[in-house]
Amino acid sequence: QVQLVESGGGLVQPGESLRLSCAASGSVFSINVMGWYRQAPGQQRELVAGIPWRGSITYADSVKGRFPISRDHSKNTMYLPMNSLSPEDPAVYYCNVFYGGHNYWGQGTQVTVSS
Repeated sequence: QVQLVESGGGLVQPGESLRLSCAASGSVFSINVMGWYRQAPGQQRELVAGIPWRGSITYADSVKGRFPISRDHSKNTMYLPMNSLSPEDPAVYYCNVFYGGHNYWGQGTQVTVSS
């Protein structure tokens, strides 16, 4: 069993920044893939960024250069700095891991961008 806890969401003005964190706990060893998804009202859940244990990071085109995803393997923790936030970014952001042949999801954290 894997439990995921996200933190770092909030309300900011356009151009400001946030950093999301996701900590995995339970019987977790060398998680294969961790990623961030987001879902805006009336929209499908979409991949924001994914970071494997080995391999290339993937980004949605809309966040390339702004959201430099990273992970700390020893802590089973993933980070998503979100720079230069714009009104196109507000959504509920979800942490996801693929481990032991299963997908696990966090509860989501709200990001709101408003002037």
